[in-house]
Amino acid sequence: MKKTIQEVIVVEGRDDTKRLREVFPDVDTIETRGSAINDEIVEKIALAQEKRGVIVFTDPDFHGEKIRKIISQNVPGVEHAFLPRSEAKPEKMGGSLGIEHAKPAAIKQALENLLTQDEDAVEQISQSDLLVAGLIAGPSAKARRERLGEVLHIGYTNSKQLYKRLKMFQVSQDEFGAALRQINEELGD
Repeated sequence: MKKTIQEVIVVEGRDDTKRLREVFPDVDTIETRGSAINDEIVEKIALAQEKRGVIVFTDPDFHGEKIRKIISQNVPGVEHAFLPRSEAKPEKMGGSLGIEHAKPAAIKQALENLLTQDEDAVEQISQSDLLVAGLIAGPSAKARRERLGEVLHIGYTNSKQLYKRLKMFQVSQDEFGAALRQINEELGD
């Protein structure tokens, strides 16, 4: 990855900006100040998208997904970077998941695997495919979804979100199949 990032990165708060600047000293961010994202912030993000491009890099939790959804609905064409939940855990037990807890290598990895939402996406992976792959139901479905999100760099999803996310980012049958083979090998299935 380049030493500098041209796009403006949308994060949730000051601690996220601080962590990003430890890795990329010249990075510019827009902070949403948590999940209470308002019209003024959305307007700033839209202007940044128009001028330089935007990367949405929120925490891998409910609030981060809420922010990501609001931005995607209001600012077309933004890029998305996803940090695996396992990389966002605080060192001390009990804290919340966050970009601010990620190691520099995990941040770089997330920003090397950007995805852009396709508004005109067509289904490539069906609900039936997800069921057969053990991603919707079964004792290991949640763990399999989490690992699939890491392998495909699409972030963690619940079973309802997975179908939408695969479609949104136009994950092909080949990419999906390769990711499943990798997960099955790791799990010994």
